[in-house]
Amino acid sequence: MGKKNINIIIVEDHPIFRMGMKEMIEHEPDMFVCGEASDVTGALKLIREKKPDLAIVDLSLKESNGLDLVKEISDYHKPMAALVLSMHDEALHAERCIMAGAKGYIMKQEASESVVIAIRRIIDGHIHVSPAIMSNILNSFQKQPDLVYESPLKRVTDREFEIFQLIGQGLSSKQIANQLNISVKTIGTYRERIKEKLNLKSAGELVRYAVIWVETGLFKEFE
Repeated sequence: MGKKNINIIIVEDHPIFRMGMKEMIEHEPDMFVCGEASDVTGALKLIREKKPDLAIVDLSLKESNGLDLVKEISDYHKPMAALVLSMHDEALHAERCIMAGAKGYIMKQEASESVVIAIRRIIDGHIHVSPAIMSNILNSFQKQPDLVYESPLKRVTDREFEIFQLIGQGLSSKQIANQLNISVKTIGTYRERIKEKLNLKSAGELVRYAVIWVETGLFKEFE
């Protein structure tokens, strides 16, 4: 038996579905379900006790909101990740979940085919949704749909793109300035130029867009 080193909790209020999910995951030699919960309160207790790498979260819990748990994980329990399972159509809810901090979204009827793939992709540092949904997410920032597949970042300079990537990796302006040996004020000027070229309205939009771009691996298409 291989070493189990990806610790997962399942947050799902249907015991039979939860059991099937656990069995499927534990067929993988390096994955282990270290806890199960049926609501947000139980999930948070497990997170504090077990410190898992990933939580599989049902969006529609009977007595609590799965999206609230996703936000809690994103805000207070990094680097842990959340993968959302839902009965709802991906087109209706995936974007909202990703923007709340989820690293993936799978419809329940597809879970048996894609949950292991999604877990591995997320653990490798990527976001897992369908290409169509990722296009919609990028478009929601870009506001120019025709440019998504033509790489909107082709309009930025090499230096601007370098800074954009560092923003997406979570570095602050001060950290970027130190790494590139330029002033924080200059980084601020670059950030404003990038926002203008990508049609982004705020610093928060720039950060979210950069993080999504880096985590999906889309920056490799530009290079």
